[in-house]
Amino acid sequence: MTDYILRIDCPDEKGLVHKITGVLFFNNLNVERTDEFVERDTNQFFMRVAFSGNCDPEKIEDGLRGILPNGANIDLSKKEIKDVVILVTKEHHCISDLLIRNEFKDLPINILAVIGNHEVLRSLTERFGIPFHYIPAKGTDEASRLEHENQIHELLATYSFDYLVLAKFMRVLTPSFTERYTGKVINIHHSFLPAFIGANPYRQAYERGVKIIGATAHFVTDDLDEGPIIFQDVISVNHTKTATEMAAAGRDVEKIVLAKALKLVLEDRVFIAGNKTIIFE
Repeated sequence: MTDYILRIDCPDEKGLVHKITGVLFFNNLNVERTDEFVERDTNQFFMRVAFSGNCDPEKIEDGLRGILPNGANIDLSKKEIKDVVILVTKEHHCISDLLIRNEFKDLPINILAVIGNHEVLRSLTERFGIPFHYIPAKGTDEASRLEHENQIHELLATYSFDYLVLAKFMRVLTPSFTERYTGKVINIHHSFLPAFIGANPYRQAYERGVKIIGATAHFVTDDLDEGPIIFQDVISVNHTKTATEMAAAGRDVEKIVLAKALKLVLEDRVFIAGNKTIIFE
């Protein structure tokens, strides 16, 4: 018996849940959980089904296409650990958290490699037996960015991965990069954007006397930090916190938000719907 996850989105119509589960029943498969949602503004139906059994995926997909509206998106896959490559710069809090979770299987994740534009995190990464690749970034002009990204592309071509994770990778990716990996790149940043843009956001937050600190995990698109949001969280702070203490609190939030977002994505619980997400937790 094998566990599967079926995800469907299509124009809504009556009887879809009955029809979809009927196909699975007809093929002697056991439905263990279903989640459904209709986005009323677009009349789009979303459904995630966890089921088990001896499955012929091609036969199931053919059966579903016969009963679903035109334009239906069907994603059927085995429930299994996903392979990821992580991009980093210098900050250790997110990558260290993911390395530990990977080591002890706290997430359905298999970290294939870490790529850094600085050497700072090599020793940390290699302690866990994971390859670290150093690809230096020589400038911020467009030619330098493209050269750097082309080197990353060449390295990524040697790995078969499901997702790229930017664990505080402090480089702005070009549109050509994000288009190549649409829906596959996940980023984490502090939630002060766009209110606190640029360097030292926690210093800016301290000077403004903010009362909450947060973080946002999202899919990366051409629009900087504007991609579909996966998970967010905040903690309260007050006037007694220094800028340094706020930064430390922010790092804690960032690593937790990234881990929770990855869990949702890796368990196939996230649908991208335009510039937002539909998530079945």
